[in-house]
Amino acid sequence: MALIGRLLVILFAFLAACLAAGVIVVGAVLFPEFTDLGIGNIDPALDVVIGLGFFFISGFALVPALIVAVITEAFYIRSLLAYAVGGALVGAVCYLGLIPFDPATMHFDGVIRRHLEIMTGAGIVAGLVYWMIAGRNAGGWRLPPPSRRPPPVPSNLRPPSS
Repeated sequence: MALIGRLLVILFAFLAACLAAGVIVVGAVLFPEFTDLGIGNIDPALDVVIGLGFFFISGFALVPALIVAVITEAFYIRSLLAYAVGGALVGAVCYLGLIPFDPATMHFDGVIRRHLEIMTGAGIVAGLVYWMIAGRNAGGWRLPPPSRRPPPVPSNLRPPSS
């Protein structure tokens, strides 16, 4: 039963992390000069674009993020840094999965550094969001439940026997 609950928490954390990464990617692509905070009114179509970014990120990140989640659950990894690095790797893998690879020269053709940085940064944010929801308790579902038996009374507190 604890495993089913844990799987639901992992699913919810993954979806929240994908939403955060989608917002980061869409914001970085649509507003490259995001230094002025006085934006004013934002077009309502941005909600649709963010939703599409969420589905795009969650579709490509599912398998790499699942691998990171399985590793962290299996080895009880609860470090914030581990999830940030795992998110960065997932973001980089998602971007490089879309770029053509030339096996003859063993390098990716057409890597745009800014796009790689955006995806890696979005992966880091997604890893942090995942850690806040599910990563802090990784592997905790396998711990045995605490015993309900009261602790024994120390001998100096027992009443004297006659």
